[in-house]
Amino acid sequence: MRAHQTDFSRGNVYRNILEVAIPLTLAQLLNLLYNVVDRIYIGRIPEVGTLALTGVGLCFPVISLVTAFTYLYGNGGSPLCAMERGRGNKEEAEKIMGNSFILLVYTGLILMALGLLFYKPLLYLFGASDATFPYAGSYMQIYLLGTVFVMISVGMNPFINSQGFGNMGMLTVLIGAVLNIVLDPVFIFVFHMGVRGAALATILSQFCSALWVLRFLTGKRAVLKLKKEAFRLKWKRVKSILGLGVSGFIMAFTNSLVQIVCNSTLQTFGGDIYVAVMTVLSSVRDICTMPVMGLTNGASPVMSFNYGEKAYDRVKKAIRFVTVICVTYTFAAWGLLKLIPEVFIRIFNTDPELVVRGVPALHIYFFGFFFMALQFTGQSVFVALGTAGSGELARQIGAGLTEKGNIQVNSLMETTVPGLFAAGDCTGGLLQIAKAVYEGAQAGISAGKYVRSLKKEIE
Repeated sequence: MRAHQTDFSRGNVYRNILEVAIPLTLAQLLNLLYNVVDRIYIGRIPEVGTLALTGVGLCFPVISLVTAFTYLYGNGGSPLCAMERGRGNKEEAEKIMGNSFILLVYTGLILMALGLLFYKPLLYLFGASDATFPYAGSYMQIYLLGTVFVMISVGMNPFINSQGFGNMGMLTVLIGAVLNIVLDPVFIFVFHMGVRGAALATILSQFCSALWVLRFLTGKRAVLKLKKEAFRLKWKRVKSILGLGVSGFIMAFTNSLVQIVCNSTLQTFGGDIYVAVMTVLSSVRDICTMPVMGLTNGASPVMSFNYGEKAYDRVKKAIRFVTVICVTYTFAAWGLLKLIPEVFIRIFNTDPELVVRGVPALHIYFFGFFFMALQFTGQSVFVALGTAGSGELARQIGAGLTEKGNIQVNSLMETTVPGLFAAGDCTGGLLQIAKAVYEGAQAGISAGKYVRSLKKEIE
């Protein structure tokens, strides 16, 4: 496949976004196949399909945790990389990429070691029973061996996309997904390895994807190359990566915690069948959110590059475009889930009891799904512009800044500009979640009061 590079500084902004977002969305779809295909095949293992599917579903929190760290370093580093490239600072861009790579490798090794040591008590904590643990444990032991491969392939792929090589980023995932689809039935049914076969197929596929990523980023076609001299960690650089990637990390990490609480509670009050329902719902959610994630992730490097070039009109156009598309899609997806819920459930398992219990659960689980469009859009914008970007935007508007460069606010979260409110990381760096939530709520209340006061003045 020819390595086509999109020039983010020229041409129609919408076209630039789509040139990256379409292959990235396809890549997201293919990446989704890693786990979804496993679940489809596992759910159809003769006699034990439902139990096996439940067992693998108990591993989702660990998989989500691994994914969270890829967001932390990959989605945290790639926008910074794009911004520095937009400023013409190639050396710093390569150092950011090198630091992100080392963080991914070190974290992958630590997670693998901890997982192999404590997987049994963790799985029982997550809601495993004596009937489902053999399947969950078998899958987890093998999957953890490929943690580093997952970290590299998923975490470093954004650095390919941020350079404008959307088709190469898609090919990264395509290689692994095709291998997984081919190897899954061979290992599961031909070699009779069951869930172990599904896990083995996954890590072998991720290994091949990781090799492709490294080959491209160290090859001639890459604009920014992965170099050994860029591996030395620098705290200021690491702090910037963590600060930008923390939103995606918290989102994925809290998703992992939610899965743990749900599975444990469902196991206590409903048994294995309810855990199986939750597994299916999580799988459907992954399918439905995939296009939105592809679009927002595709728009992120376009916004980052143009922000680095100070092309603010192009950034605004990108934000409006992404918002409209995300809202439209989530409305359509919610309507489809409402009309034909059984179709989505039967993709993974045709057990009549599971379908009967799953349909009403799906209706509740996805109620108001379209509201998430604003969350996805907002998160992608903040990540694309960077934590430093909030301060820069505030400066351009005329808002006061603290000595540390954060936005200055009072107890009501008001800035020095009337009608402008701020909360969270932009007012104090990396904050505790509880504090950020409080500040956001206070800012919302204050903004509401301000709008009402303006209305009274007009009247």
